[in-house]
Amino acid sequence: MTAAMDITITKAERSKLQDLNLENLPFGKYFSDHMLEADYENGEWKNVEIKPYQPLLLSPSLAALHYGQSIFEGIKAYKNPEGEAFIFRPHDNFLRFNISAQRMQMPSVPEELFMEGMRQLVALDRNWIPQREDHSLYIRPFMFSSDELIGVRPSENYKFMIILSPTGPYYNAPMRIYVEEQYVRAVPGGVGYAKAAGNYGAAMYATAEAKKKGYDQVLWTDAYEHKYVQEIGTMNVFFVIGNKAITPDLGQGTILAGVTRQSTITILQEMGLTVEEAPLSVDEIIEAYKAGTLKEVFGTGTAATISMIKELRYKDFVMKFDVENWKTAPTVKKWLTDIREGKREDKYSWMQKV
Repeated sequence: MTAAMDITITKAERSKLQDLNLENLPFGKYFSDHMLEADYENGEWKNVEIKPYQPLLLSPSLAALHYGQSIFEGIKAYKNPEGEAFIFRPHDNFLRFNISAQRMQMPSVPEELFMEGMRQLVALDRNWIPQREDHSLYIRPFMFSSDELIGVRPSENYKFMIILSPTGPYYNAPMRIYVEEQYVRAVPGGVGYAKAAGNYGAAMYATAEAKKKGYDQVLWTDAYEHKYVQEIGTMNVFFVIGNKAITPDLGQGTILAGVTRQSTITILQEMGLTVEEAPLSVDEIIEAYKAGTLKEVFGTGTAATISMIKELRYKDFVMKFDVENWKTAPTVKKWLTDIREGKREDKYSWMQKV
């Protein structure tokens, strides 16, 4: 990572960790002792500090609350068997963060602030990294407009922060997925490729409707024809058909370029599968299912890692899968987990030591 930068550090007087049981952790409920905060004012980043985790004092006229200039990332830190702390592919998230910032007309965050600020924060709260299987320290960098002004224009002031949350598995069981045909997540020319907060708020209604039908998440389809698959909820998606793994391509800018997605592509290729990044229609998926060549369907994401899908419903046609006998998705998950936890060679230099 980058050389040490000057960050003001104020340590918490007492750690909350002694009051917390790190077993059976829900996702995103508990937060570590410290957070990083920085302000963008007059065209430069200043007031960079790590301080005890605490509420923010915000004006009711805060621009982010009214106009939605807000972006974030999701990253994870792990411990190896020796207890050393590592962060998984943080530089890829840094690059994507600034792609989102550009799309949302926000300032870029300097690499030194993002990477070194994260490193110092994780180093300070390293005891919050659970050293248990399928557990990690979730890292949430985010930025929002902080002008105290009601007016539809890009802000002149912004706040960048990083908070940390110890977490267990996001999805504990294989998922049931409903193919969405009415509502859309993104359109070409929109902000689907950005990790903008509004993307997630806009997805909640369709997800709630799917849950009423007994499903865990929705598989989004394209906005024009509702014919081609896109993402699943908060994840990218892969279909193993024959000896190929197919995932929707990123060409139209409607799909998030997932870091776990890219890692999965690399591992699948190392396993000997052909990987295709290409448009994939629901009709092709159903045809493969009926022919017996659709072997596995799984989602990939930072929070979820690898989530197997046991049921996929399109209209009244239900596709069910025997996840117990799958080989590809469980192997990808194990390889990724073993690399992250220091039990398998990190030949791609994905793990950055804290």
